[in-house]
Amino acid sequence: MIREVEILVAGGGPAGLCAAAAAASLGAKVLLCERSDVPGGQLVKQTHKFFGSEKQYAGDRGIHIGRTLADAAVNHPNIEILTDAAVLGIYEDGVVTVLYKNQHLKIRPKRTIVATGAAEKFLAFPNNDLPGIYGAGAVQTLMNVHGVKPAERVLMVGAGNIGLIVSYQLLQAGVEVAGVIEAAPRIGGYLVHASKLRRAGVPIRTGYTIKEAYGNGKLEGAVICRLDENWKPVPGTEEDIRCDTICLAVGLTPLAELCWQAGCQMAFIRELSGHVPVVDGNLETSIPGLYAAGDISGIEEASAAMVEGRLAGYAAAGSLGYEPQKAGELRQGAAEELAELRSGPAGARIMAGLEKAAALLAARKGGAGPC
Repeated sequence: MIREVEILVAGGGPAGLCAAAAAASLGAKVLLCERSDVPGGQLVKQTHKFFGSEKQYAGDRGIHIGRTLADAAVNHPNIEILTDAAVLGIYEDGVVTVLYKNQHLKIRPKRTIVATGAAEKFLAFPNNDLPGIYGAGAVQTLMNVHGVKPAERVLMVGAGNIGLIVSYQLLQAGVEVAGVIEAAPRIGGYLVHASKLRRAGVPIRTGYTIKEAYGNGKLEGAVICRLDENWKPVPGTEEDIRCDTICLAVGLTPLAELCWQAGCQMAFIRELSGHVPVVDGNLETSIPGLYAAGDISGIEEASAAMVEGRLAGYAAAGSLGYEPQKAGELRQGAAEELAELRSGPAGARIMAGLEKAAALLAARKGGAGPC
C-alpha cells in the first residue's frame, strides 16, 4: 500500500524541522522522517551558544534550540514525525521509500524537501585505522549526548569552528587537549573560540598536519610536521605528540545521495564543500516538486540551515496553493534573512559557490544538459 501525503521532509535536523514548521504554518500537512530516535540533528549535541540575530536564536545553546524546534513540530497538528525512519530512495514515479522500525514504507508525496545534512570527512595518513581515531562529531556525541568521557589526552586536527568548539568542550569534560593543528596558514573558525582555548593554555598551530599515527593495537601517539607554502611536509620539523585519541575536524561533505538517486542536476562546487544539487531561488531542484535545504546544498552554520528550511517550507506549501501570496512574502523574507547572514566575510565563500550554482541554473534553463 502506498501512502499519499502532501509534503514529505527527509531529515529532522534544523533545516528539516524548520521546513516542516513553515509549511505547516500555512496549512499544509507534513510528514517528517528522521533516521535517529529523536529529532534535532546536530543540535542535540551542541552545548555552545549561537551567534547571529534573535531570529536565529542568538545567545541560546544548540541543545535548547533543537528542543524548541522539535517541540514546535511535535505539537503542531499538521505535522507527523516518524523517528527511526530512514528515507531510502526517491523514484521516477514519485514514490519515496522509507525504512521505519524494520518496516518498508512506500509514500507518494506531492512535494518533497530533502534536508539530510552532511557527513564528516576523513583524513588519509598511515595507521589512521587505529582504535582511538574519531571524527569530531562522534566525540561530541559521546560527550554531550551519552555522557561518555571519550579520551584522556587528545590531539585535535582542524581549527575550524567544529575543531575549536569540540576542543573546548573536551576541556570542560576533563580531557587534556594536547594541541590543535591546522594545515591552512590561518585559523578557519571564529577567533572567539580560538581565544578561549589559548587562554586555557591549549596551543594552536597553523601550517601543520598529521604525518602518521602509531600504537600497538590502539592509538598511543602521532607524529605531526610543518607544511610549506605548497602544502608539502617540511623535512626535519616532525614532532611526537603522545595522545590516546586523535580527533579529526577536517570538514563536512553534503549527504546528497537521495538527490543523486532521484536524478537531480548535481554539480561539484568546492565553495559549497562537494557535490550539491543545483537549486533555484525557492531551493527547488531540477526535479519539479523536490527541494533541498540545509547542508545538503552547501555547508554552513546551523543558523543558515534553519532559514533555508523555512524558505523551502514556504515555497513548497505555496506551490500547493496554501496562501500563495503570504507564502511568497514569507519566502522573500527568508531569502533576505539568508542574504544578511551571508553578507559578512564568513559568507564570502558561500556566496562564491552560490554564484557558480546560479550560472549552472541559468545554463539549465537555457537548454543545457545536467552536469
